[in-house]
Amino acid sequence: MAENHAYYGRDVLPFLAEQYKQLYIPPSEDALEAYRDIVLSGGEPESHSLSHFLMHADDSAVYEETPVGPVLAVTLHERKDFETFLQIIANKCQPVEIPATQGASMLEGLISWPKIEAHRKAFLAQAEADEIPDPDWDSEFSRFTSVKANYTDAMLVLSAGPYSAVDGREFGISEDQWINDSITIRRYHELNHFICRRQWPKKISAVWDELVADAVGLHAAYGRYDIAMAERFLGIRDGSYTGGRLENYVGKTVPAEQQDRLNRLARKIHPILESFAEIINTQPKIHPFELIPLLENRFAGDITV
Repeated sequence: MAENHAYYGRDVLPFLAEQYKQLYIPPSEDALEAYRDIVLSGGEPESHSLSHFLMHADDSAVYEETPVGPVLAVTLHERKDFETFLQIIANKCQPVEIPATQGASMLEGLISWPKIEAHRKAFLAQAEADEIPDPDWDSEFSRFTSVKANYTDAMLVLSAGPYSAVDGREFGISEDQWINDSITIRRYHELNHFICRRQWPKKISAVWDELVADAVGLHAAYGRYDIAMAERFLGIRDGSYTGGRLENYVGKTVPAEQQDRLNRLARKIHPILESFAEIINTQPKIHPFELIPLLENRFAGDITV
């Protein structure tokens, strides 16, 4: 994709569909074969209709600059479009349920046929310039695709609903302001994931990653860190789990064991959030990206129970 372009409104999904043509396929249980043909073989969809998307005038696709390079951040204002997008791109066109508490996703390893085609054209043009009569594109294709970074993209996909499906009025924030705040929190949350995956690729802990990402997002939106808000996003209250995002990051088990496990995890999380508050609220003018290494250095092990 051209990293100097931004797209807005009803141009966003048509632009993305030309990059990732599987977006032309409506999610269904019968769509897997068509999905594989497009993604794995560069095939063409039978239809170029995007009627399965609503599209919104406030949608956007903008390259965000980060310490590890630019990344495309896509914001979709219709919840249905966000869910349909993830069903197609992240779930191979299958109509799986997207949790209501999920408002964003970092997508990596997206096969980009435009990148492959651009390289093919450059390879053939160079062969012509060098007067090579029968250039071996098949061998060059194998060589080119042996390096994943050559032909794949990363993308952040964001919805525009209330963050973590929480009503902003719980925090005394008006509906319109909360939607704007949610977009900021969500964008920096996902930018944090993008940065961390590249700077600390072996340092992955699902719960810890969410704690840091929420902290960076909250600071980006408000210039401070509110433990009560962070716990509410996860579904923690008074040291117990009361329902929220936290259960998305732990394995499933029988309900009674699950509740006990989440309660123990909630008690383990609280002192970590207190340490975050100490770091963030003593230096409110720090850039959100500068917070990331400070918080990551507090990590002493996997947060599991």
